[in-house]
Amino acid sequence: METILKQLLDEFNVEQNKVVDNTLAKLMHNAKINALARDINSLKQQIIAIFQMYREKEEFKEAQLVITNANAKKHYAYSFDLAQFPNIRIQQIKNLDKVGLTFDPETSSICGVPNMALTMDLHLVFINTLEENPTEDIKIIPFIVNADPKDLWLNKPSNQNDLYAKVDSDKYAGAFLDKRIVVASQRGRSHAHEGSFRDDHFYVSALPEAWAVVAVADGAGSAKFSRQGSKIATEYLVKTFDNEVLLHELNDLCLAYYTTAPAEAVPPAPKDDQPVSAATTNIVNEPIEEVVKAETAEECLLKVKSSIINILYKSVRDVHAKLVEFAKQEDILLKDLNTTLIFALVKKFDFGYVVLTFGVGDCPINVVIGDLQEVHLLNLLDIGEFGGGTRFITMPEIFSHSDMPLRFAINRFDDFSKLMLMTDGIYDAKFITENKLEDKERWNTFLQDLGGQNEDGAKVDFLTDEHIKDQLLTWLDFWSKGNHDDRTLAIIY
Repeated sequence: METILKQLLDEFNVEQNKVVDNTLAKLMHNAKINALARDINSLKQQIIAIFQMYREKEEFKEAQLVITNANAKKHYAYSFDLAQFPNIRIQQIKNLDKVGLTFDPETSSICGVPNMALTMDLHLVFINTLEENPTEDIKIIPFIVNADPKDLWLNKPSNQNDLYAKVDSDKYAGAFLDKRIVVASQRGRSHAHEGSFRDDHFYVSALPEAWAVVAVADGAGSAKFSRQGSKIATEYLVKTFDNEVLLHELNDLCLAYYTTAPAEAVPPAPKDDQPVSAATTNIVNEPIEEVVKAETAEECLLKVKSSIINILYKSVRDVHAKLVEFAKQEDILLKDLNTTLIFALVKKFDFGYVVLTFGVGDCPINVVIGDLQEVHLLNLLDIGEFGGGTRFITMPEIFSHSDMPLRFAINRFDDFSKLMLMTDGIYDAKFITENKLEDKERWNTFLQDLGGQNEDGAKVDFLTDEHIKDQLLTWLDFWSKGNHDDRTLAIIY
């Protein structure tokens, strides 16, 4: 009371003296003055409350509010932290609809999947809930939706009128012995961006004598016509095996290797039945009846194995010769056709599946036994200590190199759940290093990825496989930073 009276006297320039002090003393007990003073206090508090409401709104407008950037085509969720502004309520956010996002005022949250990349200002329409008749105000904050990295890559069609034209993608599904096979090949983003061709190629075929073969090749990106090199390598390789006499001989050799040869000479499969050792460099070609007359079990096994590899070797050598011939006919350099090559020649016998494989380059062949009980890499990769870099079937020197026998493998499996051949567009992105190609944990992740556990939700359904080749082709479009090469994956299941 006394403070209010003194403030009034100061406001009206009333000088302090004895008379004034006596007057104030008497007014201290004046009922009307006391009532008026209480009213003044109440009004001041109302004024301060209104001031605080408006100040909170101004502080919210001036506050540096940075919200997380969104990414186009990926789910986005953001909740505003309004702990510093307990009376502020955001009613709506204008411009969010431009990118397909929505705002929930009850939870102060933004969510949705942005449909495009955009930089814009968001208009936050807000109120102070303490106001009797709330008035809306607007706070403007910048908002960024980053582009989907995939959208930054162009997808120019290749010129189908150009020399050795090839379609930008290919797919196949069908029977493979008593199993099924699906293969898909997709042009890499690096090629699509420039409108150049897919360099990968594959070929699958049923053969006489109940054999079947799948071949995959990855044309070198640096080679001018590698797209044609990979096509010739796969298709001509299969052609060399489409020979009933040759395959009948292979039948006899495989029977001799796993049944006719003394049991103690045949290593258990699959773990100990590894690619043939360097001891078989001198590949032989003797009649099977002479081979099994070898003096010892070890000699018998070695000669049968060498005879099998000799057949495979001749086919591979014929592929090289075909590429040399084609280069001369077309008056182009052989290195313009540079391509890797892998294949699996398979037959089911009474004693299990015999899988004959070969590889040059950096494309792996893997077999998965059961529910990942075992995983085996079936070919030599030209990386690391062996190759020092990718090699190609077009290189004459690979045929005289001491590691040539190691490129062939003879394996037998009672059964298998998956047999896969892939180019490095898959291997580099999903396995990264060679030692991961026999890592069960990494394979489990890879198989789950194929089963739909990926950011795109792309699933390859091996059970209901009516659309499996389209599913695999879609799956091949996965995003992997820095990995934009052609991708080819063949799966026997």
